[in-house]
Amino acid sequence: MLEIRSVTRRFGETVAVDGVDIQIAEGEMVGVIGRSGAGKSTLLRMINRLIDPSEGAILFKGREVSSLKGAALRRWQRDCAMIFQQFNLVPRLDVLTNVLLGRLNHRSTALNLLNLYSREERIQAVAALERLDIAHTALQQAGTLSGGQQQRVAIARALMQEPKVILADEPIASLDPLNAKVVMDSLADINAREGITVITNLHTLDTARRYCTRIIGMARGKVVFDGAAQALTAEAVRRIYGAEAGADAVPEAITSTSIETPAAPEPAFAG
Repeated sequence: MLEIRSVTRRFGETVAVDGVDIQIAEGEMVGVIGRSGAGKSTLLRMINRLIDPSEGAILFKGREVSSLKGAALRRWQRDCAMIFQQFNLVPRLDVLTNVLLGRLNHRSTALNLLNLYSREERIQAVAALERLDIAHTALQQAGTLSGGQQQRVAIARALMQEPKVILADEPIASLDPLNAKVVMDSLADINAREGITVITNLHTLDTARRYCTRIIGMARGKVVFDGAAQALTAEAVRRIYGAEAGADAVPEAITSTSIETPAAPEPAFAG
């Protein structure tokens, strides 16, 4: 469904993504992992067309989206929703209005300039907030919410686009473990219930294994692993995270946000 064909992106003399070839089927939940600077965010931004490939092509259902312009490009960015690490909400606007902004590419320029939304759109926005268990925040300014709540607002806004693909660029990197779990549970639920393809960049191996049916590992702009979560062996982890340092193994504790639950104490018995 989504094809990335020999895609390269250069920034001056720096090659951020280097000849990547990937095919992603409809309805997959894919985790892209790797060290900072591996090319993960650049890859997602090229798919969404926030930046253009230097070489290669990106196709969706056989149509080349890497060459779209104007209204056709706006339709692709509507169908390919983007969720960012830093939420990209408008802090001074209330939560409901932030969610309604997901309808921009479905509406006329006049309606957008007048900031007019139909009753049906408002109902849809409240339903998206209810699904993410934050409807009670609808009239609060977005900037007053916690990070976890703001990321759920960003997911609700993405749902308002009625997308075919959701790209999540490090959606839990700035969240504590409990809020990270809530956000990943929400993305997994959307993937399972709607069948929407989800591609998410992650730093944490335990999160990728738990939520993603397929994992793509990147190092120095190249894909060095592409397979099922259970196939992510110690050797594959070394290629993704440890090759530059020449490490024989990478401790997974340094790539984990797991919540350690203390073991219950042994019951005491009278002698």
